[in-house]
Amino acid sequence: MTNQHPEHVIVIGAGAVGLSTAWHLQRHGIGVTVLDRAGVAADSSWGNAGWLAPALTLPLPEPAVLRYGIRAIFDPASPVYVPPSADPRLLQFLLTFAAHCTPRRWESAMAAFAAVNRLALGAYDELSDGGVAEPVRTARPFLAAFATEADRQVLADEFRYASSRGAPIDHAFLTGDQARAVEPVLGEGVGAAITIEGQRFIDPPRFVNSLAAVVRARGGTIVTGFEGETIRDHGRSGVEVRDRRGAAHRADAVVIASGARLNALARPFGVRTIVQAGRGYSFSVRPERMPENPVYLPTQRVACTPLQGRFRVAGMMEFRRPDAPLDPRRVNAIVDAARPMLTGIDWDVREEEWVGSRPCTADGLPLIGGTRSPRVHVAGGHGMWGIALGPLTGRLLADQITGHPTPAVMAHFDPLRQGGIRRAPQRRVMASAGRPA
Repeated sequence: MTNQHPEHVIVIGAGAVGLSTAWHLQRHGIGVTVLDRAGVAADSSWGNAGWLAPALTLPLPEPAVLRYGIRAIFDPASPVYVPPSADPRLLQFLLTFAAHCTPRRWESAMAAFAAVNRLALGAYDELSDGGVAEPVRTARPFLAAFATEADRQVLADEFRYASSRGAPIDHAFLTGDQARAVEPVLGEGVGAAITIEGQRFIDPPRFVNSLAAVVRARGGTIVTGFEGETIRDHGRSGVEVRDRRGAAHRADAVVIASGARLNALARPFGVRTIVQAGRGYSFSVRPERMPENPVYLPTQRVACTPLQGRFRVAGMMEFRRPDAPLDPRRVNAIVDAARPMLTGIDWDVREEEWVGSRPCTADGLPLIGGTRSPRVHVAGGHGMWGIALGPLTGRLLADQITGHPTPAVMAHFDPLRQGGIRRAPQRRVMASAGRPA
């Protein structure tokens, strides 16, 4: 490793965040090897809604979540569901998450999101200009639909707050009839709506695979079927990543971008913030008349996106281990929630039923930056916003690794913060090698 920056970096994770980091490291002249347990876009980068919507990229812990009540989150039909569990780490996560669902803490997190949301779309432009061929589409308009005007007021208040923090959102209010004139897929259950301008969307697996192709074309290596189990920090000799079969890769530094499985690899290097799998579900249907733009049902927490001749319907936040099987009750809950709000859809004819694990932190803020070892870095914990913020995360982390200036908001994403609380800057020391706890 030179005094300036590493010459070769291992990135663990071939999703939007990991591959964006690899692309930006290459932009700085650094060689990359990307390792993934399953493949490119294999987990939450595959089945999500694909929204690049700064207006809706908001902290997950919010006061509205607490309004569901304790009884509701244990209801399998609830948009936010916690199956009964004796897992102490899950309990710790939920208690800390609840502590952040206050107006004061939500406003603090929102200030950080407002800062990165101003930069997020520009980061996608960089990838497109840099050879990523899969198109980024502009929503004209992006539509959020509600049963009542009272339901709509929650999102309207969030937009008002975002504007007060220097992130104005171009939006307009519609009646139910006006909304149906704009988007015929909306049903009679819609009584109010908001149109939002300036938002974009992508087909997530196609975009991430296109990004992977550019990383390869630039000389990067992508290795699939490699589940990193141990990171060994050998000081100035670099780092070594091993899997359970004993296979190993060595480089000058490593970036852990392994989604909901980040904790095991990052914990030995001082990262104590729990990254909990917040599992999302999706499936595809084919409406009688295919919408051209995304549709959001905020009260039901259901996201719908037109993708290559199909209409992806996504929802749920299920706090469960990432390798648990798909639970058909979650799919049925999404159908039951969306059915009154949408029309012209045969809900019994579904394709691509999917579950994937979003990596969630209790304070709603991602982990982006260094650890106690100057050779081990983290990029993860984005919750529902890995697609929206992945390219920007890659740019910020690659700039930090190579000693380039980064915006002040990066302090909010320090991986060494404890329980969502940022600590004063501290001298980082080399973490001892060993297996993850």
